[in-house]
Amino acid sequence: MTSAIATAGRIARGGKSIYGAPLGILMLEARFPRIPGDMGNGETWPFPVLFRVVRGATPERVVLQGAPGLLPDFIAAAQELVDLGAEAITTNCGFLSLFQAELAAAVGVPVATSSLMQVPWVQAMLPPGQRVGIVTVSKASLTPAHLAAAGVPADTPIAGTEDGREFFRVLIRAEKQDLDTALAEADIIEAGRALVTAHPAVGAIVLECTNMPPYAAALQAALGLPVYDIYSMICWFQAGLRPRRFG
Repeated sequence: MTSAIATAGRIARGGKSIYGAPLGILMLEARFPRIPGDMGNGETWPFPVLFRVVRGATPERVVLQGAPGLLPDFIAAAQELVDLGAEAITTNCGFLSLFQAELAAAVGVPVATSSLMQVPWVQAMLPPGQRVGIVTVSKASLTPAHLAAAGVPADTPIAGTEDGREFFRVLIRAEKQDLDTALAEADIIEAGRALVTAHPAVGAIVLECTNMPPYAAALQAALGLPVYDIYSMICWFQAGLRPRRFG
């Protein structure tokens, strides 16, 4: 009996193509540099992930145009990641909150499309009288539909980087492939300062853009407020997929 139990306990279970990377990330098709901290840099994550680029899903098409016609492509790519072994799916653009319900229904695993989904969580933690503010790559493109899909109140204070010198024109307009990270950081800090100046009740920031985590620490230092981004959200997400074992 002891021998049979021991033998049965050594059976390795199959059914996947790839193991040890339960999180799948749907990537936009872009060529700008993905520095450490960027969602598309594998070294950003303290755990293995699976990437899949959705062809034709450029930042301009997704952010500025509302991702027309791309839902089937994102569903197909998500299903490919699940077939490979992903146990949960996320995306590398906060504007893909538009696809949250459809993706979750299509792939049969947990889906977290957007950093914006943190806004209600952070709001619940703030003291009375304080609000969550959003810094996004494009305020003009972040519609009530994007907010509603992520559970974000329509009157949430928002600031964007459209008027900056570097971040928006490299990541969204694709005017060049090189990125001046000092200028990009300055753009995000400027947007954050504009946000709290216009809305003094802002007590915490959520960064919509998944390319902003490299600058989150600088923004937090500049504003003296908590800053949450896709990195904070996905580390929480992963903690449920692979809870830490204690003892």
